[in-house]
Formats: sequence, structure tokens, C-alpha cells
Amino acid sequence: MAHIVIVEDDASIGTKLAASLRNVGHDTDWCQDGAAALARAADGGVDLLLDLGLPDVDGFELCQRLRDRLPGAVLVVLTARTGELDVIQALESGADDYLTKPFRLAELVARVTAHLRRAADSGDTAEAASLVHGRLVIDRAARRCLTPEGEVELRPKEFDLLAVLAAASGQAVSREELMSRVWDENWFGSTKTLDVHVAALRRRLGDLVHITTLRHFGYRLEPPSDA
Repeated sequence: MAHIVIVEDDASIGTKLAASLRNVGHDTDWCQDGAAALARAADGGVDLLLDLGLPDVDGFELCQRLRDRLPGAVLVVLTARTGELDVIQALESGADDYLTKPFRLAELVARVTAHLRRAADSGDTAEAASLVHGRLVIDRAARRCLTPEGEVELRPKEFDLLAVLAAASGQAVSREELMSRVWDENWFGSTKTLDVHVAALRRRLGDLVHITTLRHFGYRLEPPSDA
């Protein structure tokens, strides 16, 4: 079970979240502002639930700072903002997932459990082999993405997504398969997070990759031009 920090200024929501997560075996801390969350993150070894509407700091900025400090943590955003741009910005700021308020506690617990299980499975089953894709070397054991110019820093889910696409280079991979292999086999709800992570890979890797969108199906990583 995980140690989960809940960052939520609403006392009624914070106490309900803490109780629900404790009921399934997690340790919990509850912070009511961004400063307390950053102080708790400095100790490391935690996963986080983050409300974007905090009194002392912009939620997107806090999300980015928490992700920088805890690159391997599971970070789930809770927000009353339902606009698509807000969702995309949260994911681009480093969130693994988001839930809009009001949400069902059972769904939140299920989502958090799925992310934690996937993160643990990823660490336990790291493959020793490296994948070579053009000028990219994807070292799955060390979880590093290397180029002749140096290492490209990828977030955990970005790396997992790239590894799945690279292993199937030239083949179409469905949205359902990508969500199952990178997030969780029991994933439910929106798959917008997949599109945001693909966009992040395109932005971070530039002309090192060519990911084709297959409308109403999924994505295909095109073989390198020198293959």
C-alpha cells in the first residue's frame, strides 16, 4: 500500500478522502495548501491527490513543482474545472490523471489503486533489453531515453508509452491497448490523457519520432527513415 498525500483545502472533502483511502489500506496525510504539500514532498516516498483550487498557489504551477520533485510519484488532480484546456494543462503539468468535482469516492479509489498497481508492475517487470529506434535508444531497464546528443528527460507515463509504441514500430496500436498497457487493464473513463501524452512525446522528441494518429483507432510509430 502507498503513502498518499491529499492536498485539499475543503475540510469535508479532505477528511472523506483520507478515510476512504485508509479503508483500503493506504497511509494518508492531509495538507490544506500548496506550501504544506511542497514541504511534505521534500521527504519523498509519497503519492499525491491534488486540488487545483488552493488558496496560496496556482494549482498548475504546484502540479509542475511536485512532479519535478517526485518524478516517479502517482499524481492525480482533483478539480472543479471541467474545460478541456484545463484538463490538458493539468496533464501537461505532470498529472497522471484527473477527476472533475463532484466525483464518486469509489471511482477515485479505483483510479488511484489502478495507477499504483501499474506503477508497481512497471518497476517489477522492467525488461533488460533496449529498443533502438533510429537515433533513439530506449533503455527499458534503466528507463532512459538516449540520443547521440544526450538524454531526453521523459515523465514515467511518457516513457512507458514510447516503449510500447517503439516495440510495435510500424504497427497500428489501438487506444484500448495503449490504455491497458501504459495505464491499467481495467481503465475506465476518458482517454484524453493518452492524447496529451502523445502530444508531449511529439514535442519533446521532435523529428526523432513520427507518431501517426489513426482516427477512431489509435496510433502508429512510424519506422525511422533509415530503417
